[in-house]
Amino acid sequence: MKKTIFLAGGCFWGTQKYMDQIKGVCETEVGFANGNTVNPSYEEVCHNNTGHAETVRVIYDDAVLSLPQLLRFYFRSINPTSLNRQGEDKGSQYRTGIYYTDPQEEAVIREELTELAKNYDKPIMVECLPLKNYYPAEEYHQKYLEKNPNGYCHLSEHLFEEVFEKSRG
Repeated sequence: MKKTIFLAGGCFWGTQKYMDQIKGVCETEVGFANGNTVNPSYEEVCHNNTGHAETVRVIYDDAVLSLPQLLRFYFRSINPTSLNRQGEDKGSQYRTGIYYTDPQEEAVIREELTELAKNYDKPIMVECLPLKNYYPAEEYHQKYLEKNPNGYCHLSEHLFEEVFEKSRG
């Protein structure tokens, strides 16, 4: 059965490319989530304090990839102790977050966050909230790193190769 989760992991270009490498992920789309404005543009999110997070909508097949497995892959791609920053990207739009549409998923997400916290001395800064709103980003942001192989990404190329191997092994 296909399920959907929304993951904010800093710049959505790299997060989308990373998620696309995982076996069981069927579809991804970049956009903006849980903000205070309707249908914002990228420029508005970057400069107008809209409250939106750069987010990837992930549709996955839970017969192939469980939510806990997907979240463990996600955690490898972020610094979970960083507030409003991933890599060199700074600002609330680059915060980390897991936004769910099925209330039953909250307990699973919180359990995974609790397990994650055992590996860190600092508090975990990943939001766990119901999805309030989501708006797709402009077309030029979709699959950006496929269209622009030398484009900026806060994730290392090694991480993309690693997730591809681990999710298929």
